[in-house]
Amino acid sequence: MRKLNHRNAVVLFSGGQDSSIALGWALDRFDRVETLGFNYGQRHNLELKARDAIRKAIAERMPEWGSRLRDDTVLNAGVLSALGETAMTHSVAIEMNADGLPTTFVPGRNLMFMVLAGAFAYRRNAGVIVGGMCQTDYSGYPDCREDTLHRQTDALRLGLNANIGFAAPLMHYTKGESWRIAERVGGDEFVKIVNELSHTCYNNVRDTRHDWGYGCGECPACKLRKKGWAEYQAMA
Repeated sequence: MRKLNHRNAVVLFSGGQDSSIALGWALDRFDRVETLGFNYGQRHNLELKARDAIRKAIAERMPEWGSRLRDDTVLNAGVLSALGETAMTHSVAIEMNADGLPTTFVPGRNLMFMVLAGAFAYRRNAGVIVGGMCQTDYSGYPDCREDTLHRQTDALRLGLNANIGFAAPLMHYTKGESWRIAERVGGDEFVKIVNELSHTCYNNVRDTRHDWGYGCGECPACKLRKKGWAEYQAMA
């Protein structure tokens, strides 16, 4: 079995709130951190632009982390959009399907991301993949569940014959609690960076500023973010 360096990590970094906090968590723990993003034809593509702004802010305003933050890579995963329409990739209403899953669910998305991240980490000698997935406050996506991701990691270990690991530091925390994690690992400065620069709005709105960040305020992602910020403020 190939022994990958478990002081090196690859963070699945979309530019959204959760993946940004997961990035901070990784920078607080690992010696070398690379970020990996995916362009799959998402309608809320402002997330991809937010990635650069967040990385730049960390490098400039948090020098200790900046020294650990290394290369950024964005892979083309457009095949997910080509496979069929979802509210994340096409002009489809955001609602619940008859199967109980929201139309924002992109079948196989995180499973594909994990496979690509595993291959990427293998080549980078990075022993840990870090993701912002959460099954406490989330949209019901089955590929965000802890059991799914653990099994996928087992498959990667077998398929790569390498000691690759996976960490989801937000898995069992609410959105409000995840802000506390951001504060704990990076202080008020990191909270400000995530609040101001990360993007989660499904409707791709970034011209309206709220106390919890930018967004339309009406889509499920904005409502969840607003609720989590209010909970965080109440914890102070």
